Amino acid sequence: MFYLTGEYNHQMDTKNRIRIPNKLKGNETGLYFSKGTNNCLFVYYEAGFKELIQNLEEKVKMSDEKKQMALRVFAKSFTYVEGDAQGRMILPPKLKEYAKIDKDLVICGAGSRIEIWAKEVHDKYFEHEDENFDDLFKSLDI
Repeated sequence: MFYLTGEYNHQMDTKNRIRIPNKLKGNETGLYFSKGTNNCLFVYYEAGFKELIQNLEEKVKMSDEKKQMALRVFAKSFTYVEGDAQGRMILPPKLKEYAKIDKDLVICGAGSRIEIWAKEVHDKYFEHEDENFDDLFKSLDI
């Protein structure tokens, strides 16, 4: 199980390459990228990816058409991205477009996954996080 945390500001280079911050890096040379919620990207290490897919397949009944559609759309958005010798990864064009990433981005640890956000989208989404922190924390039921 992974416990990824923290927030890091980065930039994508002119060849659409990014680096995963050292504090979020595992030993793997490649990662699984997919569409995420709220126009961010979800990024999984292989073990987390396999666990996620297994969990989804156990929960989604073949007869539930709506959930099957959701699973198909989510699963087909995954792309395995191999890092180069310097640890850079090319962001897939479809995912770059989905996440509205131009140059500046924020990479966050989000428990079992990494999230990649366009800086503008991230800042807008989290603009009231401090004033809503107590209510948001209570909703976690911990």
